[in-house]
Amino acid sequence: MNIKKVNLGLVPKLLLAILLGVIVGQLSFIPTVLMRIPVTFSNLFSSLLAFIIPLMIIGFIVKGISDLTEGAGKLLGLATVISYGSTILGGLVAYFVASAVFPLFISAQGQTDVQEAGAGLTTLFEIPLKPMLDVTAAIAFSFIMGMSISWLKSQKKGETLYHVFDEFNLIIVKVLNTAIIPLLPFFIFGNFVSLSYSGEVFEILSIFWRVFLIVIVLHLTLIALWFTVAGLYRRKNPIKLLKNQIPGYFTAIGTQSSAATIPINIECARKNGVSRKIREFMIPLCATIHLLGSMVTIVSCVYAVLTLYGMPVNLGMMTSFIATLGIAMVAAPGAPGGAIMSALPFLTIVGIDPTGILGNLLITLYLTQDSFGTAANVSCDNAITLVVEKLYFKYIAKEEKSEFIEEG
Repeated sequence: MNIKKVNLGLVPKLLLAILLGVIVGQLSFIPTVLMRIPVTFSNLFSSLLAFIIPLMIIGFIVKGISDLTEGAGKLLGLATVISYGSTILGGLVAYFVASAVFPLFISAQGQTDVQEAGAGLTTLFEIPLKPMLDVTAAIAFSFIMGMSISWLKSQKKGETLYHVFDEFNLIIVKVLNTAIIPLLPFFIFGNFVSLSYSGEVFEILSIFWRVFLIVIVLHLTLIALWFTVAGLYRRKNPIKLLKNQIPGYFTAIGTQSSAATIPINIECARKNGVSRKIREFMIPLCATIHLLGSMVTIVSCVYAVLTLYGMPVNLGMMTSFIATLGIAMVAAPGAPGGAIMSALPFLTIVGIDPTGILGNLLITLYLTQDSFGTAANVSCDNAITLVVEKLYFKYIAKEEKSEFIEEG
């Protein structure tokens, strides 16, 4: 008899890890030394993450800058400006909504000091694994190399150097997909064992589900607004445009990957009347550079964590974080958790240690909502494509208007 192997997705695994961590942390008959085992694993995983973070910065940003400027034509420039502006605007909207709503149910009173949070269980041992570069040095190096490679390519040079960083990017993505992301459930299990043991977990979970609902409502609202704008500008029925996008939305929820949703999203664009030339260029491009849903989720989660532990949060600090993150998430791997992994190095901007307890909470909170953020990303990609198409043929490529044929 053949037994079919059940392959749970990342989100079910994370939810199971949270549930088991909460239960195990409350079982008084389990010896403390046994509970310290998963906590030790989480600590070792944090050290590995700290080591990889500077390498992630180099792997993503150098290639991202080089790719975005390679052969940069007017269409690419138009798409990039609108996509980046949309991502930044989404982050700011998330900040204002969070600042207005989250304090109503998140209170820092009685919270443990940040340095002591989750410190109910100690590790059995530690391995002193230090990063080869600090985050600031990695960022400076990445921007210098990215812009330099872009300049070299404009001089018909730099191909060898570009391929070095291109392949380094592939190595980092491979490490994320085969080691970091698969081990996240065990990492989160250890964190929640410690939080449950120390008694903090129940207040945190009571906040998680409310943040989750608010973020989903915010995603759906922004999707509706984007398609309304696109429909009015293109003189199309926004309801029909939204209806055509439904397959892409649910495919993204299932795959948790913008890249994996590209074929379905191209078909959604065809049904919305986007010409072949534009849809086959814009949809793959936006899958990489437009991350509105991910930005909304990350900003909301960051605000929730900062508020929970009574840490300072203001518009200036969050604006800097959002602007930087809009660039950093470019070239995020098309895999579950890619956006938050790319964002980790920049959490220091808002005072969060990406490998500490607050960073752990942020990863957990984000990943449980990742599929909905991805669905918002790909849905708004199609709305942007509708707008960019008309702008391109109206103001940039007037001589190509004959190719601007409505399909579907």
